[in-house]
Amino acid sequence: MGAKVRAYDPAGVEQAKGVLSGVSFCENAYKCAEGADALVIVTEWEQFRALDLGRLKAVMSSPVVVDLRNVYRPDDMLKHGFAYHTVGRAISPSKPITRRGEPDPKKGPTRAKLEDQMTVFES
Repeated sequence: MGAKVRAYDPAGVEQAKGVLSGVSFCENAYKCAEGADALVIVTEWEQFRALDLGRLKAVMSSPVVVDLRNVYRPDDMLKHGFAYHTVGRAISPSKPITRRGEPDPKKGPTRAKLEDQMTVFES
């Protein structure tokens, strides 16, 4: 058992290959996410900010994103159907969100409902 780790970095792949063993390196973010149970964002490259979230979700086995750099807005990720985990950021979506991640124009989310879908690690 254990995790199979794939990585993509638009600038640091060659350096990483020299220090990370047991990691498969991919040619782009979508190939990296293909079939993944979870995706962890550990860098803030502009390429990661511009991902097509629909395409990303479609290639993943399970739409779980752990965003260690706060690249995305929680309400955007929830709206696209991701289980979204972030670090040190308050939960305050700009649009009302239902439990399934769809906008609800009649009422806003409660903190408890959002926490069912998202984890915030505060330092």
